[in-house]
Amino acid sequence: MSAARLDSLTSWHADWTGLRVAVLGLSVTGFSVADTLAELGADVLVVTEKADEEYARLLPVIGARLWTGSLDAVPSELVDFAPEVIVASPGFSPQHPIVEWALAGDIALWGDIELAWRVRDKVVRAEGTPADWVLITGTNGKTTTTRLTATMLVAGGLRAAPVGNIGTPVLDAVRDPAGFDALVVELSSHQLWYLGLQRGPEPLSPHAAVCLNLADDHLEWHGSFEAYRDAKAHVYDNTRVACVYNKADAATMSMVEDADVVEGARAIGFDLGVPGPSDLGVVDGILVDRAFLDDRRTSALELTTVAELSELGLSAPHIATNILAAAALARSLGVEPASIRDALRGFRLDPHRIEVVGRHRGVTWVDDSKATNPHAAASSLTAYPGAVWIVGGLLKGVDLSSLVADRGVRTKAAIVIGVERDAVTAAFARHAPAVPVFEVDHAETEDVMARVVELAAGIARDGDVVLLAPAAASFDQFASYSDRGRRFAAAVQELIGTGDAGDVDRTADPSDPDR
Repeated sequence: MSAARLDSLTSWHADWTGLRVAVLGLSVTGFSVADTLAELGADVLVVTEKADEEYARLLPVIGARLWTGSLDAVPSELVDFAPEVIVASPGFSPQHPIVEWALAGDIALWGDIELAWRVRDKVVRAEGTPADWVLITGTNGKTTTTRLTATMLVAGGLRAAPVGNIGTPVLDAVRDPAGFDALVVELSSHQLWYLGLQRGPEPLSPHAAVCLNLADDHLEWHGSFEAYRDAKAHVYDNTRVACVYNKADAATMSMVEDADVVEGARAIGFDLGVPGPSDLGVVDGILVDRAFLDDRRTSALELTTVAELSELGLSAPHIATNILAAAALARSLGVEPASIRDALRGFRLDPHRIEVVGRHRGVTWVDDSKATNPHAAASSLTAYPGAVWIVGGLLKGVDLSSLVADRGVRTKAAIVIGVERDAVTAAFARHAPAVPVFEVDHAETEDVMARVVELAAGIARDGDVVLLAPAAASFDQFASYSDRGRRFAAAVQELIGTGDAGDVDRTADPSDPDR
């Protein structure tokens, strides 16, 4: 394909007919890509090691072909297909043989986000423009902030949807016939790496964007922390109105300072301290906006209070920080403070995020299975100092030593799970030798959490918290972090017994003095 024709494909209404596209992967994202391209008239070949049966059955119905087999090397069938564009699912790393082959052969390599941006005008608003995009990334807090932002936008009267890495493909929203005023797009570092490869004449240009924080994660995928950081930084590329950053995280500030943005875009800071002009923060227990008002040098707008967040179970420091970030994004689209407050009153955290799953004999059991890296676990341990800490799993190339030295040393005890237990126990031996450490070496998934809860119940006393915040991925022993959390909660309920089930308060807050 000529570069000119590829550059012309920046609209749903462009001529995509006959474009040879290889789609890598057939999960929910891969199928949304194949379905979109088939509808556009492209010639689509889906390449995957193992196909989901339902998606595989639907491919010939939509007019796409499927090839399955080993991807340890570039399949000859893919070479013979001679794709003009390859659209890769986020799981395909830069070191994957097909990705390296595409880059070496100068084949256009997109992610689903690139394709969605190019065809975003399938459905437009009354004024004739596509939905505004708001981008959200960060090592931790992405999903919560994405949901918060979408909830605030809806409360403000906008038709908005949380999409992307949160679970609903962006392409599904782009093709929704009802249309949207705004799409709140959660982006993983994997998706942002692909976005950084953009070559088109109309690169993605969000209305607002935020990187919530940055810490070691997914190093095995990116190859280094520097590459991971550089991928995250793409979230700010070409931002038009508001580059929202975490004042407590210097890395996010540097990203904004270095970003190539549209002239007139503002840097908007947030943290739990007193805000300066153009910031959001906290003053005397009140969350305030000093960024989106005319008299921001001498005035502030009240958004909510710490006391009200505590009543809602939302006052843990990292959750309050997410709320400020979401409020900044919502305010950039004109949502009034009263609507933000209304949105918060109806908001509930997703399961497995500092979720209280039981109280028994004075012990509070907390499921934060979503804490799949050290940065997330540090936030949990800050909210629950002195907890009996359940830690371990698949470490993804990340060293837990700093976390153990900074937070683990204050725990009452550690219960270590997962296949990489040696690295965790070694970190405690070096940095927190006074903390009692117990290992769960059960190989069977069904046995792990039962033993964990048995051990924790023998350690914890009245007033203690038992905290599942693994700082690691779950795939070594569980189907997902959700599966890990569900099994933990089930084991807790088995301990409590059905007669005490009413003892559970799922709206409890870590600042609650009765915990």
